[in-house]
Amino acid sequence: MDEIKNKIWAIGGGKGGVGKSLFTLLLGDSLAQFGNKVILVDADLGGSNLHTFAGIRYPRYTLADFIGRRVESMDEVVVETPINNLKLICGADDILGIANPKYTQKTRLLNHLKNLDADFILLDLGAGVSFTTMDFFLYAPNKIVVITPQATSIQNGYGFIKASLYRKLHRIFRTDPKALEIVKRSSVSVQGESIDSIAKVYEAIKPLGNDSAENLIACLDSINIKLVVNMVRKMKEKDVSHIVKSVAKNYLSLEIEDFGIIQYDKILETSINNMAGFLKEGKDCASRNNFYDIAYKVLKGCRKLISAKSLVPNTSSVL
Repeated sequence: MDEIKNKIWAIGGGKGGVGKSLFTLLLGDSLAQFGNKVILVDADLGGSNLHTFAGIRYPRYTLADFIGRRVESMDEVVVETPINNLKLICGADDILGIANPKYTQKTRLLNHLKNLDADFILLDLGAGVSFTTMDFFLYAPNKIVVITPQATSIQNGYGFIKASLYRKLHRIFRTDPKALEIVKRSSVSVQGESIDSIAKVYEAIKPLGNDSAENLIACLDSINIKLVVNMVRKMKEKDVSHIVKSVAKNYLSLEIEDFGIIQYDKILETSINNMAGFLKEGKDCASRNNFYDIAYKVLKGCRKLISAKSLVPNTSSVL
């Protein structure tokens, strides 16, 4: 995993309509502005739209061509975008069964991802908690969950985090029936269930032996999730991330990192139907500074700030 530790980022959120695709595109653009080679991957199999945002109407090849072995190398499905340093692998939603690739297909896809020539690879995930979506999310060493201040988005964002964690726990304990049964008991909300948190899972698993307890701790330590609140209109809406963070800590024993906010921006909203033009013309708006802030954090975490720090624009916010 060392070779992809800083390279691959997954952007999820559970609920549709929170702006994951637009966030992926604009974060990728911001990283590209710092001189990094960025590849966006539309991993929303069955409902792709990232190519439309990027101004690519009819891609020659899509991820479906790679999954279906019409091309052998993932490099063949990488297409240029109108933005310097920014490339794209398009998804596809017109082929039956593409939304649920087989295990071997997913394994081949993920193995090829890490070999792409890029400084950063951003995976735009689909809505919901399908196994494929969660597998992509869990594969990426760096994970961003995008939510909005809406109650349904907050609930679904937490649900997505919980489902992904339990997906991983089921894999870890698949050969340990007693531990797996404890995990299953805690994963479903049932009135009167005494094992209703990961902390209680740990206490119940400890008597089974050190290996089981250590595997649980290692799983929690390996999940690095960052939270972004999108479409923020009011000062108080910035704080909704604390709700997700608090519940995740209390019930899942996960430390979620605040990774920034994207304020609602009318200029950005009116430019959605022409995002490629918006990016090429370099239109300035308040939310662009938010994306640069988040890109700065990505670079800071990767220790790539030597040449990037001077490129950060004015990050003053109206909030």
